[in-house]
Amino acid sequence: MSKTELITVTDLKKDFIADDVVTRVLKGVSFSIAAGEFVAIMGPSGSGKSTLMHILGFLDRATGGQYLFRGEDVTRFGDEHLAKLRNQEIGFVFQTYNLLPKTSVLDNVILPLVYSKIKAREREARARAAIEAVGLTYRASYLSNQLSGGEQQRVAIARALVNDPSVIFADEPTGNLDSKAGQQVMEIIQNLNQRGRTVILVTHERDTAEHAKRILRIRDGVIEIDEPVKMQRLASDGELKK
Repeated sequence: MSKTELITVTDLKKDFIADDVVTRVLKGVSFSIAAGEFVAIMGPSGSGKSTLMHILGFLDRATGGQYLFRGEDVTRFGDEHLAKLRNQEIGFVFQTYNLLPKTSVLDNVILPLVYSKIKAREREARARAAIEAVGLTYRASYLSNQLSGGEQQRVAIARALVNDPSVIFADEPTGNLDSKAGQQVMEIIQNLNQRGRTVILVTHERDTAEHAKRILRIRDGVIEIDEPVKMQRLASDGELKK
C-alpha cells in the first residue's frame, strides 16, 4: 500500500459570517493523509468535522491556511477546476443515500458518468462492476425505492466507486441504518480500503469509527487527538476514555 501523501492541510481555517457576526468553525487544523489510509474524523455536533470534510472534498473553500492535494495547492484553483477534480478524484457516500427514487439501481450508479466522454457501453460496464463490488448484481434492475435502507446505501457506495476515485468520503454512512445493515455497509467500506482505496469517514459512532485505522478527533475547531485506533479506547458516545 502506498504511503504517498495524498492530502496535506496546514493551519486550515474556516469562518462563517452572518449579519456581520463571524463564527470560527475551524481554527487552524493541520494533518496529512497518505494514499491508502482509512481515517475516521470524529467529534461532537458543532465541532467542525462536517465542515472539514466539505473542504477536503472540494465542496467548500477554506478561509485561510493551505490545502495540498497530490502536492497541488487547492486554494489556488478556480471553481471549474475544483468541480472537475471533485468529479474525477472524489466519491461521496452520505447518510441520506441521495438516490433517484424511481430510477433503477443501474441508472443511479451510471449517473456520475452521464456527462463524461465515456461511451455508453463502457459506462454500463463500469456501473455493473461497481454494483458487483457491493454485492448487488441481483438488484441491478430494481428501482432504488424498492430496496432496503442498507441496500440503498450499498448502491450509493457503488455510485461513489464508478469514477474510480482517489478518495471515498463517507459522511455518517450508517446513521439511518440498523446495526446489522450498518455493519454490512462498514464491512464493504473496510474491504475497499483493504484493496488500496483511501477512505475518510465522518462519524460520531464508536462502532463505526473502529473500522478505521486512525482517528482524528476534532473539538471546537481544532484537532484534539490524532492516533491509530488501536491506541484509543472509545466510550459508547464516541468520547475517548481516560
